[in-house]
Amino acid sequence: MTQNDLKIGLSNKEGQLGFMSARGGPREGAGRKNIGVTKKVSVTLTSELWEKVEQHCAEHKLSRSELIRSLIESTDL
Repeated sequence: MTQNDLKIGLSNKEGQLGFMSARGGPREGAGRKNIGVTKKVSVTLTSELWEKVEQHCAEHKLSRSELIRSLIESTDL
């Protein structure tokens, strides 16, 4: 395979097409591990609250998802 050749093959995931390389490539089990189901939501907060969220996340080295998850887990729903 020369430098300009491109190879397309079937992925192990639900018959999706993927680009393949002569070396390496996607491996089963590689990548970030799933911790649950992802659902996209929009949250409307004031600018001041968003600033507090961003500041807290930066100070504690958390993502917004991690902060929201910890807040939800700490309540009795």
